[in-house]
Amino acid sequence: MNYITSNQNVSIPCMLYGTAWKKERTADLVSLALEKGFRGIDTACQPKHYEEALVGEGLKRFYQTGGKREDLFIQTKFTPLSGQDPQRLPYDAKAALEEQIIASCNISKHNLCTDYLDSLLLHSPLFPYAHLQRAWRTLETLCENKDTCQIGISNCYDLSLLEQLYYDAKIKPSVVQNRFYADTHYDKQLRLWCQEQGIIYQSFWTLSANPHILQSHTLQNIAHQYAKSVEQIFYRYVTQKGMIPLNGTTSSQHMEEDLSIFEFTLDNESIEKIDRLLH
Repeated sequence: MNYITSNQNVSIPCMLYGTAWKKERTADLVSLALEKGFRGIDTACQPKHYEEALVGEGLKRFYQTGGKREDLFIQTKFTPLSGQDPQRLPYDAKAALEEQIIASCNISKHNLCTDYLDSLLLHSPLFPYAHLQRAWRTLETLCENKDTCQIGISNCYDLSLLEQLYYDAKIKPSVVQNRFYADTHYDKQLRLWCQEQGIIYQSFWTLSANPHILQSHTLQNIAHQYAKSVEQIFYRYVTQKGMIPLNGTTSSQHMEEDLSIFEFTLDNESIEKIDRLLH
């Protein structure tokens, strides 16, 4: 596994295992992913889409087979009320925003069987901006208290909003995690800005949102040239562009194939060809 070091000196694997929508299979799949060589896990304190306690069960199995906590990168998220199932809230809906975030962090640490998180993200921006500022200040406090090693934001596609948050923040975002798809022009301007500020861009739906790229003659030809699958080629392209993709596969074979992408490097010509597909 290759790693990138964040602006908070956190070592992040260049591919993360994503745990959304795994339901009752979550523990088995997390355990399998770790067995196959994943060392980064992404989840959220959002019972609507994640079984965070079962992620913790998968982590426990890793530790029982000799794995160590310090070998893992564990990232979770605080999901605001608007993104939660009202019937399965992980925190008190009537509590102040700051209390909700602290409660969510504590629940995540309990679920994930850990004293600290490597990364804690705000699952989506809050509006009005004053609410986003309050949320960020609370994340900063959690960072200062060593509850998490770094903080970031997900589903933030408005560059001007991200710039404002960055300039107002005492502790700068380490990570922006966004859907990687054509509707946002693949966040080209936002990714460039993140690169300039030393913020790591994590991509999700990297394969599932881009069937037109995977099916393109360009990618198929490159895959043939390298004797790899189109999925391996696209994941390798993303990582060589400095992004960290989330991988949610449930296939043992695909886990092995996808982790093997770090054994080869795409040449500049191939990178440029794929660049032209992203418009």
